Amino acid sequence: MARLKETYKSEIAPALMKKFQYKSVMQIPKLDKIVVNIGAGEAKENSKVIEAAISDLTLITGQKAVPTYAKKSVANFKVRAGMKIGAKVTLRGEKMYEFMDRLFNFALPRVRDFKGINPNAFDGRGNYSLGLKEQLIFPEIEYDKIDKIRGMDICFVTTAQTDDEAREMLKAFGAPFAD
Repeated sequence: MARLKETYKSEIAPALMKKFQYKSVMQIPKLDKIVVNIGAGEAKENSKVIEAAISDLTLITGQKAVPTYAKKSVANFKVRAGMKIGAKVTLRGEKMYEFMDRLFNFALPRVRDFKGINPNAFDGRGNYSLGLKEQLIFPEIEYDKIDKIRGMDICFVTTAQTDDEAREMLKAFGAPFAD
């Protein structure tokens, strides 16, 4: 939604500049992209699993998902290099802001016993990762049409240099961090 992007430019960026005392507007952290990933390990027995994961991701994000492939062969997991093992979507621009808005305001509050997202799940370089246990929390997914409940990983990639900068930016976007 354009609303979040405009809010960033008019309110969030100036507040971050003031709080962290940046000398240039180019130092203000921005949200670069959001990567949504579903790992489907059971795809080695049934190839239809990948198509179902791709269609779920496409419905949730509004952008066509692409399959991911195994880089190495792992005998213990019965996986060969080049085998389809998941699906992912990289969101940028308007679709990124729209997805983030829907995630924070509609999907996460639908999680049972939701107390907030982990405020410590940063990687040390200003990127935040979040795992969901089921795709049913998104209103686009119809309960009767899914074949299996799948979890997904959502990674917020920012231009922030530190975790504190990224945490403040995501909090300003409306991320429901637990206290």
